[in-house]
Amino acid sequence: MNHQTPSGWPGTSLATINVRNLRLRTFIGFNPEETTKRQDVVINLEIDYAIAGQVLDDRVEDALDYKALTKAVIGHVEDGRFLLLEKLVADVLGICSAHPAVRRARVTIDKPHALRFADSVSLALEYQHGQAHQLRLLEKAS
Repeated sequence: MNHQTPSGWPGTSLATINVRNLRLRTFIGFNPEETTKRQDVVINLEIDYAIAGQVLDDRVEDALDYKALTKAVIGHVEDGRFLLLEKLVADVLGICSAHPAVRRARVTIDKPHALRFADSVSLALEYQHGQAHQLRLLEKAS
């Protein structure tokens, strides 16, 4: 069966990849117990990238490889040590925004049970193409 792209397809558009609730363990924090014991973090990624009509024709080479991107995030987080949640989120955002087709990326990381009476503490940063090196702090709960 030969797939035809829809008539009027503009040629380039944005696709959004969401990776939800990626649960990892890392060293995060600066209190003595945090430097010796890994803690859970929950990572959510939202990545908008430019796609061309060829992706709709099932051309793998024209798509953003979200499996490779997620593996890079996993390796960085699990092998790293971070004093601040801000640093961890910024590093993951850097990984997510490195591909030239990425137009926008948003990373939110939760640190469950960081506060006694809260489910988690989270921080989010966003990257916008054309605003390189200008991370925008969207949310911070502490």
